[in-house]
Amino acid sequence: MSQAEHYAMLILGSGEGGKYLAWHMARSGHRTAVVERKLIGGSCPNTNCLPSKNEIWSAKVADLVRHAGQYGTTVGASTTDMAAVLARKRQMVDGLIQTHLDNYAASGAELIMGTGRFVAPKTLEVALNDGGTRTLTGDRVALNLGTHATIPDIPGLAASRPLTHIEALELDRLPEHLIVVGGGYVGLELAQAFRRFGSRVSVIETGPQVVSREDPDVAAAVLDMLSDEGIEVYLSSRLERVDGRSGESVRVRIGTQAGDRTLDASDILLAAGRTPNTSGIGLDQAGVALDGRGYIVVNERLRTTAPDVWAIGECAGSEQFTHVSLDDFRVVRDDLAGRDRTTRGRLVPYCLFTDPPLARVGLNESDARRNAVAVRIATLPTAAILRTRTTSETRGFLKALVAADSDRILGFTMFGAEAGEVMAVVQAAMLAGLPYTGLRDAIIAHPTMAEGLNALFSAVPAR
Repeated sequence: MSQAEHYAMLILGSGEGGKYLAWHMARSGHRTAVVERKLIGGSCPNTNCLPSKNEIWSAKVADLVRHAGQYGTTVGASTTDMAAVLARKRQMVDGLIQTHLDNYAASGAELIMGTGRFVAPKTLEVALNDGGTRTLTGDRVALNLGTHATIPDIPGLAASRPLTHIEALELDRLPEHLIVVGGGYVGLELAQAFRRFGSRVSVIETGPQVVSREDPDVAAAVLDMLSDEGIEVYLSSRLERVDGRSGESVRVRIGTQAGDRTLDASDILLAAGRTPNTSGIGLDQAGVALDGRGYIVVNERLRTTAPDVWAIGECAGSEQFTHVSLDDFRVVRDDLAGRDRTTRGRLVPYCLFTDPPLARVGLNESDARRNAVAVRIATLPTAAILRTRTTSETRGFLKALVAADSDRILGFTMFGAEAGEVMAVVQAAMLAGLPYTGLRDAIIAHPTMAEGLNALFSAVPAR
């Protein structure tokens, strides 16, 4: 073992929460090092959030061109150049990586590229990417390990070399027929994008509806959108066997309620869950306990079972969103400073970036029913918002939940154009404790999508 180098703050993984913690600690005068295996800045700018939304926007442009005649513009036949789509995405990623490197240099935090493994409490042995090893110790340690796509134990699946979202976003070719395993966020976003690029797409979902966390009426609206775009969706279906090689030819056998069915395709994409990156890195040597699913056990301040060791983001069981990892950084930062900030009661918003998008914050009807929360419910068709008459983007609806015994907003869901932006307005109102009447009576600029909140909250039943 090489001679140990000591740091005040040692961070394993450079994802959203980890990098912000590193920059903060270094700027605060603490000697800080970050050990990163491959992705500078973590998965969000490299392989996940931003790259997927980049290619999703390319797919939206392709769809707009295809329907340009509806808006009075005549165009000829169009095709998608996947090599150009890929080049655009890579250009964005390269720029983001450089921004991260600049931030490391400006903050004074040391970025060490290599694979870290704990060999003792708060002690990492790092196999450097360019050769050699270093041993690092820290007064305090943070774990920002992330997750990876789960490959279910299904005959022939692993041998077929299926795509995950990482490989799918690196394709410079168009799959002839893409089978997507999983009807959640990643699967549906990429299913729609590749359909719009020109692929035939089939989605296999084990549950009775897509977007399983959402109310049945929301899931039904999303399913209608997928069907209208020509995407085949098999609900309550299980993947039973895969033969062949993804990228060449695959044959997939699925079990459906109507019996077994066989699909022939060119590619298969797995989007059926995530597994934490916690195995094989010596966490037992560090005194860090895992739960039964492999996630790091933490308390409400994200402290692990090891003294002076924190965990951030997905590996700690936090919701799998970049914005939650950023808030995890704030929790750890304030804990280090002796301030009282925890993960309790966080109001976490999220978006599905299909077109139109789906956004939600707080309770939905299913949550309220499950937890015996009495609510008043208001809905509004997206087409009732006058902005949609100017854009012809009329699909979807808005739904608000208000407490039955007060005017407190408990939840908001929107499936429609600019849903994420409209949701942020409602989230701000909820954080401020504004009664629903505040949004009902607010003067909101016309014509905007947020203007629909006036009509939505005017439809809340009286107490």
